[in-house]
Amino acid sequence: MKVIVCGAGQVGFNIARYLASENADVTVIDISPELVQRITDSLDVSGLVGFASHPEVLERAGAADADMVVAVTYADEVNMVACQVCHSMFEVPTKIARVRHQSYLDPVWSDLFSHDNMPIDVIISPEIEVARAISRRLSIPGAFDAIGLADGRISLIGVHVRDDTPIINTPLRQLTGLFPDLNLSIVGIERDGKGMVAHGDSELQPGDDAYFVCDTAHLTRALLTFGHDERQARRVVILGGGNIGLNLAQIMEREQPEVQLRLVEMSKQRAELVAQTLKRSVVIHGDALDLEILGECNIGHTETVIAVTNDDEVNILASLLAKRHGCMRAVTLINSTSYGQLVGPLGIDTVVSPRGITVSTILQHVRRGRIRSVHSLSEDLGEIIEAEAMETSRLVGKPLRDAKLPEEVVVGAILREDEVIVPRGDTVIRAGDLVVIFAASNAVKKVEKLFAVKLEFF
Repeated sequence: MKVIVCGAGQVGFNIARYLASENADVTVIDISPELVQRITDSLDVSGLVGFASHPEVLERAGAADADMVVAVTYADEVNMVACQVCHSMFEVPTKIARVRHQSYLDPVWSDLFSHDNMPIDVIISPEIEVARAISRRLSIPGAFDAIGLADGRISLIGVHVRDDTPIINTPLRQLTGLFPDLNLSIVGIERDGKGMVAHGDSELQPGDDAYFVCDTAHLTRALLTFGHDERQARRVVILGGGNIGLNLAQIMEREQPEVQLRLVEMSKQRAELVAQTLKRSVVIHGDALDLEILGECNIGHTETVIAVTNDDEVNILASLLAKRHGCMRAVTLINSTSYGQLVGPLGIDTVVSPRGITVSTILQHVRRGRIRSVHSLSEDLGEIIEAEAMETSRLVGKPLRDAKLPEEVVVGAILREDEVIVPRGDTVIRAGDLVVIFAASNAVKKVEKLFAVKLEFF
């Protein structure tokens, strides 16, 4: 498979890394020689310096025989034109573009990206995707990450392991005996910044982040197993009225009408626009780091503060101030990977990474064939993969204990018709089952070997 990635920034780098690990033929285009040099030095990809929207540059990148273009430069217009050129001049089958500016995404102009106008197959809006991701996490109190799988029948949940977590220092294989009727499987553990695949002899320790897969119908009981019985927030403060903050507020007004919502925005002009757009929320013009403003938001009686300004430092400090003055939970947007290992010990409950969410969203559209979806977890922890089991797969027809799974791969759940099965050693996968697999970052390619028909992109 040949893929052209337009843009060598953080998102482009990670997309290229994933594709290269799948043995795809990847060419990355960027106007920055430094970024192109970095990506070619780090990955097994080709690099090209130039404007990604220029036909001659795309031709040199091999657009004539490319299967896909993924346009994720910093400029929406470059991304859109690159896809248009790839369609009109080179007939590239699949075109994915990142588009940030909300005016392009207004439903009024939905025909803009139709086949007859600007034929882009998938439009990715980081701001909307991040807002949706935060909304999902808010709907599941106690979770710092939440992803729906198998059309919502299965949930992947990330939780913090605390001193009062009932199952700490307990081998995971004993959980079946302790909770025989609970459909739950712990698949990944992050400890001291390092990820590991969970196995039967693994034990949770305070300070860990644990990822588990469960039947969505058992979600409340599953969270109680980890000691999380927090109630859903009814009073929420959003710090930052940019595209993410505004989109999140609109989602919450639409889907969680019982929530009392306040939003703080530094820019007076932007605050007025947000106030005119929202219907029920209270919009306050002021500085998120001003204690008087936080007091005006009644932060001491607020269950959740969500810091989504365009400044990482402001988000971190404002979250800590809010918690210091009585707020129960902080959700913090952080773009820089440098702060990832610092914020947890400081008391921030949930860190949201726009880069990780954008990469994960794009990968869902990149992979095809028997793979239904792919979701990246944390920083290089691994991936959750939904795949359909074929009759010729070596996983089918034998107990999992005899399937000789790689150490870095674990089957988390199986959806068979309408039944969710959390696999045990004697579980037998059947043809047609939807299998949820967790694979460490360095073992994603090994998942293909679990199936006789390779999990191809197309």
